[in-house]
Amino acid sequence: MSGVLDASTSADWRRPDPSNMLYMNLDTGQIVFELAQHFAPAHAENIRTLVSERFFDGLAVVRSQENYVAQWGDPNAGEDDARDHGDAASSLDPEFYRSAIGFPFSRIDSHDAYANEVGFSMGFPAGRDGPEGRAWLTHCFGMLGVGRGNEPDSGSGAELYVVTGHAPRHLDRNVTLVGRVLDGIEHLTTLPRGTGPLGFYESASENVPIRSIRMGDELPQNERLDIEILRTDTVTFSLLVEARRYRAEPWFVDPADRIGVCNVPLPTRIR
Repeated sequence: MSGVLDASTSADWRRPDPSNMLYMNLDTGQIVFELAQHFAPAHAENIRTLVSERFFDGLAVVRSQENYVAQWGDPNAGEDDARDHGDAASSLDPEFYRSAIGFPFSRIDSHDAYANEVGFSMGFPAGRDGPEGRAWLTHCFGMLGVGRGNEPDSGSGAELYVVTGHAPRHLDRNVTLVGRVLDGIEHLTTLPRGTGPLGFYESASENVPIRSIRMGDELPQNERLDIEILRTDTVTFSLLVEARRYRAEPWFVDPADRIGVCNVPLPTRIR
C-alpha cells in the first residue's frame, strides 16, 4: 500500500471544505470529522446550527460500548432541564439513503452481505441497490451517526455517535450517517467503557465532558487541521484497493484475495 501512496500525485488528494469539518474537543484531545453533506444535507445543516449556537459545549459523552459505539449529547435529554435546541430543529425526516441515479459511486469488487454493490462516494464508504436504486453510507469504523429513538424522524444531530468497533452493518439504512472521523479517533476508542445497559454511563460523574465543538470555518487558519484525503474516484485509489485485496507482503501465506468495503483504508495526510 505504501508504494501506491508514494507514487500518488497532488491531483489524487483533496482538502476538505472547512465548512464541512467538525472539531470536537475533550480533555484528552481533539477529534476531527468531515460531514457527509452530499448524503445527509438536512442533518449536516442542523448540526452546523447546533454548533454555531454552542449547543454541545459543556455536554458530555454519555456512552462507550465495547466493540460498538461512543455516543454524546445532552445527559438530560427528555427531562425538564434538557438543553434547548435554539434555532435548530428537534427532529428531522430521516436521511437513511438517497437516490443513486446520477450519483458519483466508485464501485469495488466485493461480495457484500448487506448491499448489492459497495464502493465509495466522494470519500465515504457506501452501498447501493444498483445505479438506478438507492445509495447509502455504510457503518464502517469511524463513521459518524445520528442517534434516534424508535421513530425514524426522532433524530436531529443533537445526539451523535461514532462507530468504535467492528462494523455494525445491520444498522445501514436504519440510521442517518452524517460523516466520519478524519483524525483523533483514539480519544473515543480509549474511553472507559460504560457499565450500564448498552454501554451507557450509570452516573453523571462517569460522563466525559465536551469542552467545545466548532465548525472548521469558525476557526482561525492556524487552528485548523491542514489535512488532505486521498480521493476515492482516482486510479490511485483503485490500485490501493487492489493492493489490499491481493496481499503480496511476504508475511501472508494464504492471501484472502477478497476485500470488504470496511476493510478498505481511507488514507489521510497531515501537512
